[in-house]
Parts: sequence; C-alpha cells; structure tokens
Amino acid sequence: MATVEQCEVALHGLADRMAGNSGNAANGFDRSLSCSLNDLAIVFGGRLHDGQLTDIAQIQNPTAQIRLTMTSDDLLRLVDGELNLAKAWASGRIKVQAGVRDLLKLRSIF
Repeated sequence: MATVEQCEVALHGLADRMAGNSGNAANGFDRSLSCSLNDLAIVFGGRLHDGQLTDIAQIQNPTAQIRLTMTSDDLLRLVDGELNLAKAWASGRIKVQAGVRDLLKLRSIF
C-alpha cells in the first residue's frame, strides 16, 4: 500500500507532466476531479483546466464532475504509465464516474 505522501507526489507529478505537454488534447477541458483511494480512506480533489491539473489537495467531499475510485497502488501505477486506464476501468480495478466525452478526454491524459 502506498502512502498518502506518495499519492500526493504522484498527482503533482502528473500535473507537472501535463503542464509540460503543450499539445495536450485536453485543452479547453474544464472539469472538477476527485480521486478516492479506498485503501487509505482519503480523497484528493483538483481541477482539470486547459490541459492542466491544478488545485490538488485532500478534500472531504468527493462530489466532482469526474470521480475516480481506486487503490493507492493503482494510482501510482496509473500515473507512472504502468496501468492502462481503459483496461483497468473495464476490469473493475478503477471506477470512473463521468460523462462519455469526459471518459474520452481522460484516455488522452493517462
């Protein structure tokens, strides 16, 4: 099981990677995001805006336009590129609550 600190570092690493991707397919995309980590019983929130992930912090209420639920280890694997979002979602390892268009945008991010 990953630590809270490792998960936060991973999310900030993802944000840095997204900020450095000038041709990001998520430009014009503006959604609130929550990531619930079942094994740690915490939720991180942030904002996907114009190809960047901002305002990453622990939150109490996971109500967001895009809601991800997974384990801390799967978060690290997903951010590191070791876990494919679509395959993990199809197998039930990751739960995603989002609209169809949002799902397509998420595939381009991860």
